[in-house]
Amino acid sequence: MTADGAGPAGERVVTSGSTARVLVAAAARALRGVDCADLSHPPTLARFPGAPEAVRRAAVARTVGRVALSVDQAAEVDAERVARWFVDQYPRRRYPGAVLGSAHGAAVHLAVALGVPWLPAGFEMTVRWTDGAVDHPRAAREHGANLAGRLQRGNADVHVRQVHCPASRGALAGETVTLAVRWQRLPCAYARFLAARLEPDAPVLLLRDARTWPVRDDGGGHSFQVGCPASGLDPVDFHADSPALRQVIRSAGGDCSHWDPPDVSSARALAENGVEAGFELGAREWTGRRGHPLHRVVFPQPEVLSAATADLYRGWLRSAGKTGDRLVVECGRLLDPWQVVRAGLVPYWCENAARRGVSAAEWWLAGSEPFTSVDVLPEPPGVPSPAWAGLPQWLAVAAFGRRRRALDRTAARGYPVTSVPTRRATEVLRNQPYDLPVPPPLAVDAALAALRANGTAQGLLVG
Repeated sequence: MTADGAGPAGERVVTSGSTARVLVAAAARALRGVDCADLSHPPTLARFPGAPEAVRRAAVARTVGRVALSVDQAAEVDAERVARWFVDQYPRRRYPGAVLGSAHGAAVHLAVALGVPWLPAGFEMTVRWTDGAVDHPRAAREHGANLAGRLQRGNADVHVRQVHCPASRGALAGETVTLAVRWQRLPCAYARFLAARLEPDAPVLLLRDARTWPVRDDGGGHSFQVGCPASGLDPVDFHADSPALRQVIRSAGGDCSHWDPPDVSSARALAENGVEAGFELGAREWTGRRGHPLHRVVFPQPEVLSAATADLYRGWLRSAGKTGDRLVVECGRLLDPWQVVRAGLVPYWCENAARRGVSAAEWWLAGSEPFTSVDVLPEPPGVPSPAWAGLPQWLAVAAFGRRRRALDRTAARGYPVTSVPTRRATEVLRNQPYDLPVPPPLAVDAALAALRANGTAQGLLVG
């Protein structure tokens, strides 16, 4: 709320294990030359197959108590304080640029190659819904609208996108609401950080996720969507007669006959990982006043940026005299940018375990120069869904390695309904041979040229 420290701290506000939170932590550590050995995230949100209903509900309730804010705490959130918490994680030194925008693992790998910080255009909050139900999205929207109204009394410059998605959150979608809080201007903390830490004339890159989704927006700074692109499903799959939805709702302990989604606009809007127009405008105005070039990178699907960045890394490593022929396929929170650079690996990031994303990795590998080794880190999504890739598909990705083909057994054990901490990626990558020294930082102009060359044909827009 106020700048004097009222309300819960940023560390408490931002959902533990959310992508943006993990990526900031990983990027800040990489810029210090430190890996992610200390990073973890909450236990699985799965249904606990085979467990009695009372046991499952008790386990979910314990998880809620650890990861979710109370309604009163949500009303006291200060979005500016969250922005300060993000920037305060980075080393206090001058940087040759910065990367802002949508949460994406390849964006962080790009930032680390450039030797610059990455900052998100929003953050995720999880708030308790004590009388909720996974199969009542209409009631979820009503609860979320009330929360958004209370939050915005102290944060007029944010938009709150509520996402009700049992396919990606399982039983917790009936115990909590998920709010993607997106800044509608450049936060003051970001502006102060950039002013103090950027070198003169240093460029700023703004990366935007262009995916859309049907959204209900009645104005007032709160919008609502049922399902999300990261679920691996399509909007049509969230209709009551969908076999996929019936499977998802049943596994989360709900009843699809109760499914009552509110009417949504026939037109689509940017999905929850998008960047508000006001944020981009604010960044453009700030960089214009300060004499810093602003470059936009817009990707239509996550795999487009992942592939272009992997190709960029290969060229960057080879320009430094390294082979660039060892690949690591990361997934979700299972990543470690510092270990990737230390070992001279090429990183390809999958947003999650969705079958279509894993298929995209296969297609990219099929069309790429072969790698001598391929290590695969499949993050278990924690909830059952027909949209997730099976282990045979992940094994098919690893099979592209000519000499080494490795699928992490710890991540695979209990897949897809277990949970693996972020530090597992560090444990795996520490076993890779060192390939030092680390290449000198990549120049921004060279990075932009590589992204254009590698991604334009797949729809990547670089300006």
